Amino acid sequence: MSRDVPGSPFAGFQTEALAFYLGLEADNSRTYWTDHRDEWEREVREPMLGLVAALADEFGEAKLFRPNRDIRFSADKSPYKTHQGAFAAAPGGAGYYVEISATGLRAGGGFRAHNPAQTAKMRAAVDAGPPGAELETLLESLRRKRFEVLGERVRTTPRGYAADHPHIELLRHKELMVIRDFGDPTWLGTRRALARVRDTWRSVRPLNEWVATHVGPA
Repeated sequence: MSRDVPGSPFAGFQTEALAFYLGLEADNSRTYWTDHRDEWEREVREPMLGLVAALADEFGEAKLFRPNRDIRFSADKSPYKTHQGAFAAAPGGAGYYVEISATGLRAGGGFRAHNPAQTAKMRAAVDAGPPGAELETLLESLRRKRFEVLGERVRTTPRGYAADHPHIELLRHKELMVIRDFGDPTWLGTRRALARVRDTWRSVRPLNEWVATHVGPA
């Protein structure tokens, strides 16, 4: 992740940002990146820095992910990510996420498990009764707000839990994240995008608070 300082005040993501990534998807090469780096700086990096700077008063400092992919252990040797993400850590091991790509804007949060102990603690809390019911209620509320529940899952029943457990679908998760896909709405190129991301992160806060209470940092 980078340690860039915030840039210009946020005024939305323009169509040129999406066009940059559309071109990168078609030609994910060092030549394309070099030829279009100024566009990435101007249309992607600077607006994203402005966005997270405007959110820092409420959610803390966010870091931009580096544009380069780690290809050392990947069969896909494409050198560049086809999106720009940023992450603001929340107390207790979870956090808030925002992303711009060729398809538009996404935002959400939650936690990505860094070790089996985190997964075990989450499952124990879900199994405990009231915390599991609370988490189910939180996720149902987020689904009604058009969030998608994500995170690596096992296909079978986790060891030590019954297949007919009332929260079996949650227990299959190794980690727990939610995302809302806004696409490319008319307001994306305006400051209204800031309000939408801020509202999205506020909606995610109860989930992050649950993680802080019942899972904790890695």
